[in-house]
Amino acid sequence: MNQKSSLNSQITQFGRILNELNIDIIFANSPQAKGRVERANRTLQDRLIKEMRLEGISSIAEANAWLPCFIEHFNQKFAKCARNSKNLHLPLTETNLELDDIFTWQEPRKVTKNLTITYDKCIYILEPTELNHKLAGQYISILEYPDGTLALMHEGRKLNYSIFNKLAGLQQNEIVENKRLGSVLAHIQQQHEVLEKQNKRSRAKKSMPSRKAQKAVIEQRNLNPVLDSCG
Repeated sequence: MNQKSSLNSQITQFGRILNELNIDIIFANSPQAKGRVERANRTLQDRLIKEMRLEGISSIAEANAWLPCFIEHFNQKFAKCARNSKNLHLPLTETNLELDDIFTWQEPRKVTKNLTITYDKCIYILEPTELNHKLAGQYISILEYPDGTLALMHEGRKLNYSIFNKLAGLQQNEIVENKRLGSVLAHIQQQHEVLEKQNKRSRAKKSMPSRKAQKAVIEQRNLNPVLDSCG
């Protein structure tokens, strides 16, 4: 969750989630705040591990069952009461479905004029509706859920799509739906042109012997014919 979100190069996935939930991040800029953070980290990295060993915990299930007891004992020993006991937490306004969409890994993709996008070696073809045709040249969001399922979204609207797996490829006798064949072929042609340009650039970068060096070798061989027999 701490990897950068491509939706904004200056924000992580964690920051994006907090922003969508209208939660402000309070950065630990003061030495006092940083000290409190480091003490909490030391507790999690040192004290917690040692107490788990003393309890003989060797599995995640055992750790999850024992963790509430550790939290209770730790708070009894180290917790400090707040100066103001008023509860300032705000209730969530998002529905469960909205929360499911927010807590996803999100990546932007630009829609081509053929209503296709590429993600994880697959081509996603948008349904050719009037609204979707207006998305050509615009960015939409790919939402990847924890169970691996995907959704395409633009400004809160879920988009219907079909998938073309580039890795699977097309068999010679395979039939492709006419509705998506044009988009698939156009996308493949576009990718082919990109690869052609990359190959041209890579060929141009190859180091070839200079004409002066070649001329010097020829002159040496003319002076010493033994070099030709050795070559």
